[in-house]
Amino acid sequence: MSKVRFGIDGMHCASCVNRVEKKISRVEGVESVNVNLATHQAQVTGDITDDRVSEIVASVEKIGFGAKQIHDEKEADLSEKQAAESKKLMRDFTFAAIVTVIVLIGSIPHMMGTWGGWVPGWLSNPFFLLALTTYVQLVPGWRFYKNSYKVLRSKSADMNVLVAMGTTSAWFYSGAMTLFPEFLTGAGFPYQLYYDVTTVITTLILLGRYFEAKAKGETSTAIKKLMNLQVKTARVVRNGEELELPVEKVEVGDEVLVRPGERIPVDGTIIKGASTVDESMLTGESIPIEKQKDDAVIGATINKTGSFTFEANKVGKDTTLSQIIRMVNEAQGSKAPIQRMVDVISAYFVPAVVGLASLSFLVWLIFGPEPSFIFALTTFIAVLIIACPCALGLATPTAVMVGTEKGAENGVLIKDASSLEQAHKVETVVLDKTGTITEGKPTVTNISVGGSWSEEELLVMIASIESASEHPLGEAIVNEAKTRNLVLSEPDTFEAISGHGIEANWNGKECLIGNKRLMNKHQIELHEAERFADDLAAEGKTPIFIAADGLFAGVIAVADQLKEDAKQAVQMLKEMDIEVVMLTGDNERTAASIAKEAGIERFEAEVLPGDKASFVKKLQREGKRVAMVGDGINDAPALAQSDISIAIGTGTDVAMEAANITLMRGEIMNVVTALRLSKSTMKMIWQNLGWAFGYNIVLIPVAAGLLYPFFGLLLNPMLAGAAMAFSSVSVVLNTLRLKKFKAIPSA
Repeated sequence: MSKVRFGIDGMHCASCVNRVEKKISRVEGVESVNVNLATHQAQVTGDITDDRVSEIVASVEKIGFGAKQIHDEKEADLSEKQAAESKKLMRDFTFAAIVTVIVLIGSIPHMMGTWGGWVPGWLSNPFFLLALTTYVQLVPGWRFYKNSYKVLRSKSADMNVLVAMGTTSAWFYSGAMTLFPEFLTGAGFPYQLYYDVTTVITTLILLGRYFEAKAKGETSTAIKKLMNLQVKTARVVRNGEELELPVEKVEVGDEVLVRPGERIPVDGTIIKGASTVDESMLTGESIPIEKQKDDAVIGATINKTGSFTFEANKVGKDTTLSQIIRMVNEAQGSKAPIQRMVDVISAYFVPAVVGLASLSFLVWLIFGPEPSFIFALTTFIAVLIIACPCALGLATPTAVMVGTEKGAENGVLIKDASSLEQAHKVETVVLDKTGTITEGKPTVTNISVGGSWSEEELLVMIASIESASEHPLGEAIVNEAKTRNLVLSEPDTFEAISGHGIEANWNGKECLIGNKRLMNKHQIELHEAERFADDLAAEGKTPIFIAADGLFAGVIAVADQLKEDAKQAVQMLKEMDIEVVMLTGDNERTAASIAKEAGIERFEAEVLPGDKASFVKKLQREGKRVAMVGDGINDAPALAQSDISIAIGTGTDVAMEAANITLMRGEIMNVVTALRLSKSTMKMIWQNLGWAFGYNIVLIPVAAGLLYPFFGLLLNPMLAGAAMAFSSVSVVLNTLRLKKFKAIPSA
């Protein structure tokens, strides 16, 4: 299964999207296809070979659109194309507007009779007006005919067809009346010229297209901003020689030098030197972070104070920045479930409009006031012009583009449009304790020995065994031993017992390190240590029992500090009417203490890693939409089970891979940001759809003359053209309000 992206040229409305999707989906091997009007991209999933890529391109071109495979994010950048299109639209609009003003002045005598006597005769000459209108139709307005031809050739129709039909009807009628006035008036057709209508409609729609293109360019700045962060060159040491190379030439394993004020070119690990690094462009974290030997650095971040050398471990498309650009691009090009409804409607919309326009023409031709033909033609043109489905096609994808961009700006990476949409429905947030609610960097707080053990001997034994473990609690014990300059030795055998602890052989001793369940399993007598452990747990500390050769040896307590923003984030989630639940493998009393400190009422203690997904299922059976937040490998099953999975980006790649949303920094407030952003984006989408549907529902009947029998009101086709242009622009401008979204900073 592979995913291939294509750039699609020539799409203008929702019906265009629908046709391209249908055509691509018929290619053998294609499993799914998402076409996005705002990004002009198609994401195709399936068994996509090189031959099938060519077949997809050919099939899209056959229905009148352009298609080209996108190989990297530079090819996906639309900024240059959008700038060129905006420039061309402005040129066409300018020429059309100049000619239209002349046509409007020349049409005054035809509209106002003697009141237009001040207009020179040559300016109001019908042949002169016909020549000017023909220029507008066939030069600035040629795009509508060209696109209509492509569409009609594929036995379909779109907004270009509606515009071309409407303006051509007025142009042809006026031209015929100019060339054959006596013949047509003798046949009963009233003398009426529509040159002003034809030119004004074409000019207004070109203006609307220009504003739309400019506004769409404003919605798609995220990729451009991210790509501008990429470093062009890197200072690399090879064979003892310092070389300045294009960043594309940097290889994994290269030693890279970075000086103060420079951007770090690729991802790596510091091997010499120290500094502070500004990672705000990727994580949103404004405070520079101290970096020293063995610390990871991220490409495109800014080195602030010192010089250092690091070893490159991720280059090219594997760097964090490249992955973020790819993720944002794919998210912006994906399709929200709500868009499916729009696509279904748009598939029938244009044919329905043509049918309705024709029906209104016939009704008013038969029953309309005299001259009935002019009345019927006016409604026919107005319905065609006002019903163009541009606004429908832009309502959802523009909001998704801005929403994913604002997420990236605030360190929240959203996997796709579906994730962005579904997140606003979350009713329960499940937080893993270690590394999510807490810092994930526990420290040793208490050591109590039993039997003949001394504190130092006990710590040497535990730390030696835990040195083979990757658990954060074990790391805290090892760090404590290193702080005391104790000499450690590797265990002879080591086995981690999931949810219980460790069984190991060290210096000939059979050792157990873990929770009370592990001690009970091996029938270790704990005596007074059990009560001591309960007291530690009540203080929010995690007691770890130790036994050697079947006898109790001691208890060591480790505490993990609550993150600074945890309490504020939990309170804000509650204010959003979202239930917060904490999961932890700690005992009941420790869990209760941490939960109380964070302000969480519901928690589950002593949860085994494999049981996290089961607990999420339990919440879902209660009818709740669940978001799981985690950062470890053992969180991956629960993340996959949840309705919306949120991974702390400071955690493991496995957790991030399984997640719908990735938080680039480890603050829980970013969970609030992600859910608020989803709600704001969905609110914008519903506003856009409400405007787009409401506009058509209200104005199409008005254009068809529904109000005329009651109020004598008839929609002028020129006003219809202005309204149609305004509808698309208003949807995009409304979406741009989402750019004002701001994350709430941690207290």
